[in-house]
Amino acid sequence: MVTMTQATTGTARSAGGATLDTITWIKLSSVTLPLATPVSDAKVLTGRQKPMTEVAFLFVEVETAQGHQGIGFSYSKRAGGPGQFAHAREIAENLLGEDPSDIGKLWTKLVWAGASVGRSGLATQAIAAYDVALWDLKAKRAGLPLAKLLGAHRDSVRCYNTSGGFLHTPTEQVLENATASLESGIGGLKIKVGHPDGKQDLRRLTAVREHIGDDVPLMVDANQQWDRPTAQRMGRALEEFGLVWIEEPLDAYDAQGHAALAASLDTPVATGEMLASVAEHWELIRQGAADVIQPDAPRIGGITQFLKLAALAEHQQLQLAPHFAMEIHLHLAAAYPIEPWVEHFDWLEPLFNERLAISDGRMHVSARPGLGITLSEQARAWTRATHEVGKRA
Repeated sequence: MVTMTQATTGTARSAGGATLDTITWIKLSSVTLPLATPVSDAKVLTGRQKPMTEVAFLFVEVETAQGHQGIGFSYSKRAGGPGQFAHAREIAENLLGEDPSDIGKLWTKLVWAGASVGRSGLATQAIAAYDVALWDLKAKRAGLPLAKLLGAHRDSVRCYNTSGGFLHTPTEQVLENATASLESGIGGLKIKVGHPDGKQDLRRLTAVREHIGDDVPLMVDANQQWDRPTAQRMGRALEEFGLVWIEEPLDAYDAQGHAALAASLDTPVATGEMLASVAEHWELIRQGAADVIQPDAPRIGGITQFLKLAALAEHQQLQLAPHFAMEIHLHLAAAYPIEPWVEHFDWLEPLFNERLAISDGRMHVSARPGLGITLSEQARAWTRATHEVGKRA
């Protein structure tokens, strides 16, 4: 352990008297999570993608001169995981000697370290893992769950399950999965749509709604696979199901189309998960293209960027339903002023030693400091590459 006096020497002291700690060690890990069953949504049925068999994760572990630690992650489905790891490896040394509290400054420094590859997409997704780790560290140092550090509006968030309703799953199994989800305490269900024959989607939804009853919150997700006329027709046909929202009915970058659809339907329109920057989300917000905004912190650059986007969304009184990565998004949703939703996926559970508590339709913020997660031995076993810079305290 390094003393307070030692920690303020060298780089830290040159940064000013307010710098009391510095980053001394960083470890990157490329982890590949295998899925038990290949997963298909409408993108597979349209031939644009193959079934998903694994998810690649970039984990960042950070330690300071005083021995404080933080962990963060980003991810990529299908292609992109090795690219994120490679970019993160190139820019890692830029954080050594820096004050871990200066998170906004460090985000900007990492962006400029790789400025020629831009401020969205793979580059900022790599930065996201660092950013999340620094926020985790900051909350742990304060002895607070991240939601409390940010300023929570609630200690639990409404949650819905997605993983039980993919298109590769037979309808009878979807119904069994729905029962299991609701019995586990999850509050709502999201079902994938986008079959080539829309009548098949309607039959499937009819079976689900009859099975769960009218009072259970139900959402659908078309994964960007409808054109504008199809989205309009299907949107009208779906009104009878009393949906919480219709998700990604159109291409993620078709803000104008989403805006026209949102204006014409009673059912709210949700989108945003595939966008890779705050600027791209702002175009949705500016055009009134979403009733429910669905940012993904690892995709847009981390928690620092998510907070900027959340402020814009709140200003427009939008609902918030972050995509995937519930281990991060539970905290961010808890800090959003308007009652949000968080998406439940059990896919990531083998990566961590801890489990999130769910009951009465809500996911609960634990008392554990930071994100409240530690990497499991299974995650270490699935690690394909590591890289370290600096020295441990």
